[in-house]
Amino acid sequence: MLVEAFAGYPVMRYVIGAGHADEAARHRRLVTFFVMMRVWRGEPVFAVREDGAVVAAAAVTLPGPRETPAFVEGRREELWAALGDDARRRYEAYGEAARRFLVAGPNHHLNMVGIRRSRQGRGLARPLLDAVHALADADPASGGVSLTTETAANVPLYEHFGYHVLGHGHIADDLESWVLFRRRAG
Repeated sequence: MLVEAFAGYPVMRYVIGAGHADEAARHRRLVTFFVMMRVWRGEPVFAVREDGAVVAAAAVTLPGPRETPAFVEGRREELWAALGDDARRRYEAYGEAARRFLVAGPNHHLNMVGIRRSRQGRGLARPLLDAVHALADADPASGGVSLTTETAANVPLYEHFGYHVLGHGHIADDLESWVLFRRRAG
C-alpha cells in the first residue's frame, strides 16, 4: 500500500533517479526497505483497513537509540547494490540535508504516512496521526512528533494537525523538504 501511495513522491524519484527501465521495481524495493526497517527494529506501523485490505498506513521511528538486527546491514547493502552507487549518494545527500533541521531532544519521527490513491480525501490520515500523536503523548521521554515532507501542499495539512514548520531547504534543483514538529501534549 505504501509503495502505491509513494509512487512519484519527490524524494523517492530523487533517490531512484530518472530514466531507469525498471523504475517501478526500484521504487518498490526502496519503499519496502524503508518500511521493513521499522518492522525489523520493532517500531510501530499503524494501518487503517477497509473490507480487510490496508488502505492507509504510517511508519514511526521511536525516540532514542534502537538496536538494529545484524542481518539488516546485509539487506541495506543488497538494496544499494540493486539501486546503484548514484542512488546511494543521493540518499545520503538527502539525509545530510535533512539533518540540518533535526529536532532537539528525543521525539517520535513519522517516517511515512500514506493513503491508497483511491481512498485519498476521505479523512484516513486522521486516525493514523491520532495514533502516532497518542503514542508520543503517552511517552514522557518524547518531546513530540517530527516529520518531513517534500510536497509543499502537505504543509498546510500537517499544520492543521498541530505541526509547525521548523525548517525548509532545497536538497537539489528539483527537490525541497520541510521539517515539521508537533509538541507532545501534556
